Amino acid sequence: MPTTGPIGVFDSGYGGLTVLRALVDRLPAYDYLYLGDNARAPYGNRSFSTIHQYTLQAVKWFFEQGCPLVILACNTASAKALRTIQQQDLPSLAPENRVLGVIRPTAEVMGHHTQTGHVGVLATPGTVQSDSYVLEMAKFFPAVTVHQQACPLWVPLIEQGEHVGPGADYFIQKDLQALLAQSPQTDLVLLACTHYPLLEEKLRHYLPAGMKVLTQGTIVVDSLADYLNRHPEMESRLGRGGSVHFFTTDEPADFDQKGAAFYERSVRSTHLPPDELIH
Repeated sequence: MPTTGPIGVFDSGYGGLTVLRALVDRLPAYDYLYLGDNARAPYGNRSFSTIHQYTLQAVKWFFEQGCPLVILACNTASAKALRTIQQQDLPSLAPENRVLGVIRPTAEVMGHHTQTGHVGVLATPGTVQSDSYVLEMAKFFPAVTVHQQACPLWVPLIEQGEHVGPGADYFIQKDLQALLAQSPQTDLVLLACTHYPLLEEKLRHYLPAGMKVLTQGTIVVDSLADYLNRHPEMESRLGRGGSVHFFTTDEPADFDQKGAAFYERSVRSTHLPPDELIH
């Protein structure tokens, strides 16, 4: 077994590439391994048990590839699977390895960006159903009120490339209006799905002037850099060859074409059949 390995980055599809892009830009020395479970996406409407099953299969695969650290760059997987994996699966599976998510580091800083104490969260139905942001924000910023809005059609629109056209505007406006109707005091909107940064420009067009929009790439990178600084025993286990490799459970040509919009540079992926994730 190699003494060092890549950082694993997992998402149900393409969205995690926005996080990977931020990681590679800020921490380019490390090796990265990305897996998009496109064949079984989207995760947003699936049950807790199914998302846990799929995410755990991916985590096991990353460990088999030598990754000592895996980042769930997916809010739905972080909301519905991370805690169970950390508390129940990891101790027997690989107690020396770590699996991190995107919700806790976001909640740790989100309260610093609001003046009114009212924040909005735009997310998949699964993330909203979990109440993860409400629960995590209560730990770090108990005085802040979290308003949530599920956006079930946003991920499909983005993954089909329809988000750039006028057809998406109706659903974007509808969901934004539903979120803002919950409180006129909301002064911050979190894009709590790693797909949603591709909608940021369009969202700003329909949001009130001065409304802050928070995305997660930079937050996750800052959190990881801090984590590695505090845990040199993990940092020493990470490969530092500057390599980035992509895998998808669906068609690589399609993944490469669509993924380039998220990664903002060319992508060349390898096919990993979903059957190979099932043990």
